[in-house]
Amino acid sequence: MAKTYADNNATREHTVIKSEPAPGFLARLSDTAGGMLVGFVAFSLSFYLLFTNEGRAVRVAASLDEGLSVVVPIGNIQRIDPQNEAKLLHVSGFLQTPKPLYDPNYGVSMHCAKLKRQVEMYQWIEYEESKEYEENGEKKTERRYTYNTEWRSEVVSSRHFDREIAHRNPSAMAVESFTAVASDVQVGSYYLSKGLIDKIDNFKQLSLTQVVNPHADVTAEGNYFYQSANPKNPEVGDLRISFWYAGVSMGGSSFGSVDTVSIIGRQRGGELVSYKTKSGDQLEILYLGSHTAEEMFLAEHQSNNMKTWALRAAGWLMMFVGVSLMTKIFHTLVDWFPVVRDLVNLGLKLFALCISVSLSLLTIAAGWLIYRPLLSLVLSAGAVGILFLARSRVPSKKYQ
Repeated sequence: MAKTYADNNATREHTVIKSEPAPGFLARLSDTAGGMLVGFVAFSLSFYLLFTNEGRAVRVAASLDEGLSVVVPIGNIQRIDPQNEAKLLHVSGFLQTPKPLYDPNYGVSMHCAKLKRQVEMYQWIEYEESKEYEENGEKKTERRYTYNTEWRSEVVSSRHFDREIAHRNPSAMAVESFTAVASDVQVGSYYLSKGLIDKIDNFKQLSLTQVVNPHADVTAEGNYFYQSANPKNPEVGDLRISFWYAGVSMGGSSFGSVDTVSIIGRQRGGELVSYKTKSGDQLEILYLGSHTAEEMFLAEHQSNNMKTWALRAAGWLMMFVGVSLMTKIFHTLVDWFPVVRDLVNLGLKLFALCISVSLSLLTIAAGWLIYRPLLSLVLSAGAVGILFLARSRVPSKKYQ
């Protein structure tokens, strides 16, 4: 093993080169067998992901359609109508909180639904770049380690650094991050459930120019409090603290305009909570700004479609990787012959592509069989068509 080390004022780095004999045929077969097992697991899980995703998509779409058909728009949010008990309501209005959220350690106070204190520590960060190559019949791995100092909101352990000496980080922060959440948040006369409050996440950074330094060892610079001897030239272990707020509410002076929200929820007494649909889903929707019920349900449909396609892509990718790993043994058997190896590698990739696309379509078709039989048949026909197309490209034996 050989090591070289280079150092400068801005960045510290060193390179480690590890040499070992090139793996033999049996060793490569053993590695391939392990990859085949991983591939089989990924291949199996892809069916579950693709099939259940279709059922989830249909269930969510049906719940949204049901919600739109029964939702009751409420114009006067200052009075709770007992006749709307247990009904799905749509309300819009300004957020209200009875008292401000307060951080006693830094003297920050604000009327909002959430107030977050984010603490960052100046720490060493290790970056690793590696590459493998063969030289003189040996397999070599070259790893290049680079060390920079950065602000991070989590403690970075330096115990596993390749070179911890001169790159040691503290094991904990003297001040912890936390998020304060208002216990009572209202829109008009309606109190919001915890689930609805959790959806208020439009965090913005609080300007600290109007806040007095809370302690002698704290310095305000821009939008940060620094616990540092020199904020412009910090040392490892120094802290900087920022504050973030979400859901600006009525009830006193604030650092921003009051937020308006639009809500879809079930009336339970004086509270808006989740609504259980016939499909078994829970409807509990909150958007920032003023939106009609139709706009909110349309946005939820679009979100459901995006999630469905993202999970379809993930399921297909899992299947493609699984098939590739399971068939890699054929590549290993011929990797001594460069030309044959490249041809086999190309053929295996095309095989994995055709199989994964076809089986993905069949799995998706099975998920739609109960809900939309015609669409299921079209997808099945497309999947079978891909297999026949791939088979037709294979020359018959008398022309081979």
